[in-house]
Amino acid sequence: MKFLKHFNTITRHRHAVIKHCFKAGIGFQGLFHDLSKYTYTEFSSGAKYFQGTRSPNDMQRETYGYSAAWMHHKGRNKHHFEYWTDYDPVTHIVGPVKMPLKFVIEMFCDRVAACKIYRGKNYTDSAALDYFLNAKKRRVIHKETTDFLEMLLRMLAEKGEDETFSYIKNLVKTTKDY
Repeated sequence: MKFLKHFNTITRHRHAVIKHCFKAGIGFQGLFHDLSKYTYTEFSSGAKYFQGTRSPNDMQRETYGYSAAWMHHKGRNKHHFEYWTDYDPVTHIVGPVKMPLKFVIEMFCDRVAACKIYRGKNYTDSAALDYFLNAKKRRVIHKETTDFLEMLLRMLAEKGEDETFSYIKNLVKTTKDY
């Protein structure tokens, strides 16, 4: 039964992200969102640790001290800021690097969709911002990336989906690196 519930949850989430990506003007990119969740490494752990109210990766992490599924996922999906780390050529220390705009936008779509799926009828437009702010001090992310993501999440909380996605779509249309 957990197998089907997990499959249903990740598929509903993925479809919500795809919908958001189309609203943001990056629909083609959204079609490839989170396909790695259907691989054995991620899916088997997800089904085993499924709870329905939070990521199964949290339960795997609590059990083993790490989540193999998460490490697999973040290494294959560029919309996760954890993917964007590299050695600094000056300090030779691993640290965050600035994410390309298209992946920050996909990350925004992902966070909003995740809040909708996990919060259900209790979802509000401030849910993703609240989640983001709760973990902000623990996050290792490039300053420009986190500032831009926070700006989008604040806009969503204050102005709603229509205005936020309109802003993003216009930004995508007018940015040269797209």
